[in-house]
Amino acid sequence: MALPEVVSREQWLAARLRLLEVEKELTRRRDALNAQRRRLPMVKVEKDYVLDGPGGPITLAELFGDRMQLIIWHIMFGPDWDAACPTCTNFMNELSPAVLARLRNCQTAFALVSRSPSDKIEAYKKSHGWNLPWYSSYGSDFNYDFAVTLDEPAGRLTYN
Repeated sequence: MALPEVVSREQWLAARLRLLEVEKELTRRRDALNAQRRRLPMVKVEKDYVLDGPGGPITLAELFGDRMQLIIWHIMFGPDWDAACPTCTNFMNELSPAVLARLRNCQTAFALVSRSPSDKIEAYKKSHGWNLPWYSSYGSDFNYDFAVTLDEPAGRLTYN
C-alpha cells in the first residue's frame, strides 16, 4: 500500500478544507434523505403477530410497552442455524446499555427478532452475556410479511 504524499502544513490545510466542503455537502444530502424517510407514509399493521419470548407469547403491539415508538432489529438467525449472523452478533456486542436507555428516554422501545426458536435464542443470548429483549418469530409470517428473510420460498426481496 502506497502512503499518501508528504506536503507542507499549508498544502495539507488547503486539501483538508476542500474535503471538508465535500463532507458538509454529503451531510446535507444525508439529512435531506433522512427527512424524506421520515415523511414516508405509514402502513397500518392489522395482523395480530404473536412472537415468543422468555416470558412466553407476546404480541407485536405489546412490544411497545408504554412507549410511543418501537424499533425492531432483525437478527439473522434461522431456525436451522447453529449461531446468529456474525455481523449481527458483533453489532449486538457493541450495543451499550446507554444507547438502550437513550431510546427509552425518547419514548422508543427496542426489540430483537429472529426466526430461530426461543430456546436457541435464549442459549445464544446466555453464551454472549446479553440482556437484550430478543423474540422468536418462528412459525409465524412476521419475517415474510415484512420482507426480512432470505428463505427461498419467500421469493425475491423487492426492497431492503
